[in-house]
Amino acid sequence: MYATQALTHLVPLAAEELDKNKVTPGVLGFLVFAALAVGVWALMKSMNRHMGRVNFEEAPDPDAVAAEPAEPAGPAESAGDKAASPGK
Repeated sequence: MYATQALTHLVPLAAEELDKNKVTPGVLGFLVFAALAVGVWALMKSMNRHMGRVNFEEAPDPDAVAAEPAEPAGPAESAGDKAASPGK
């Protein structure tokens, strides 16, 4: 209640200096905008953290797997070559 009473005493003083053609949001508008920006930043950070935890591996289509023949591995891509090279 004290804040509203203090504002009612300041309103007549501000009305005398207020230009009717120029109205700005002021400090309260900036604080609301800053709070919204911080909230969006926090939500984006949370979303990135949750999306990083998602482990999505699509199950192969059983019809497509049965229709495709198995490809034989070439000499450069044998199982021994893959185990020997740590960079791949």
